[in-house]
Amino acid sequence: MNAPQAPSLARRAAAAAAVLAALLVVPAVAGTYQTQLLTYGLTLAIAALGFNLLLGYTGLLSFGHSAFFGAGAYTVALMMRYLGVSSMELFILGGIAFSAALAALFGVVCVRHTRIFFAILTLALSQVLWTLAYKFFWITGGSDGLRVPFSKLTLLGGLVSFPGADAFPRFITSYYYYVLAAFCVCVALMWLIVHSPFGKTLQAIRDNETRARFLGVRIWRYRWLAFLVSGIFTGLAGILWVPLNGLTTPDILYWPQSGKIVFFAVLGGFRNFTGPIVGAVIFNYLEVYAIAVTEYWQITLGAILIVLVTFLPSGIVGATQRLVARLKRMKSAPA
Repeated sequence: MNAPQAPSLARRAAAAAAVLAALLVVPAVAGTYQTQLLTYGLTLAIAALGFNLLLGYTGLLSFGHSAFFGAGAYTVALMMRYLGVSSMELFILGGIAFSAALAALFGVVCVRHTRIFFAILTLALSQVLWTLAYKFFWITGGSDGLRVPFSKLTLLGGLVSFPGADAFPRFITSYYYYVLAAFCVCVALMWLIVHSPFGKTLQAIRDNETRARFLGVRIWRYRWLAFLVSGIFTGLAGILWVPLNGLTTPDILYWPQSGKIVFFAVLGGFRNFTGPIVGAVIFNYLEVYAIAVTEYWQITLGAILIVLVTFLPSGIVGATQRLVARLKRMKSAPA
């Protein structure tokens, strides 16, 4: 039974190693701007991984994941401004703790419901945070936001800092590898989660909740844990995103940010582990270049995304896998 799976695992490991090798040489072969864009894409891919644990593996559609993304970002900004913290490691610890607490609280309210009720609840709670970010402007900066200058940031416990006139290119290169390391850890952790008994139970709940309940599975507990893990991953994405962006505003708590995260998974293919990762990176590039090409970038981007979703309903990764399988069948078929 296990023999046919070994070549598949070997191929996946080889493909992952090849992708990692390609990512490692990006700063050497690409310019600062392209490296920065890819760093953005990797942070968004972490958010997509967390979101897809709910949508792809648990069957719950959340329209409120901007709350966790924004919670992580605002934790960094508030710690830097009011506590004078500069260590990225402390930002990660503080941001994950706050995102986890927020996800645990929201999860108690939301996971008792499913389908449209779950989606509306997550949307409503995220909008509460967005409103608070505007109302408490003397703390959050309101629409002006809070700055997170990279020049004050330190990595690896203060071993890496960014003083001097040429600090920005050095920051982009160093921070790219920092985010890449965090991305690899997140991918490995999520792979272990979804292939563990916990992940298989989530998929059983997604496929047939009634049968899982009859088997004695505590549905609420598993959904709450999935919601908690999903919020932590998305919060970490916000933590890593804000030093790169240099500014956090209430816009990242607004519902369009949640819509983007949903679209990452749909674009790449939410029934595939790598789909949301690919979707997040591609969406990031589509958005950036659409903004650069035309002032009507929202219409252009919307049209592109509609076409992709219409003709690739299983996502880019799913469609690619089907195409490769079809070509293999055609190649192996007798003349």
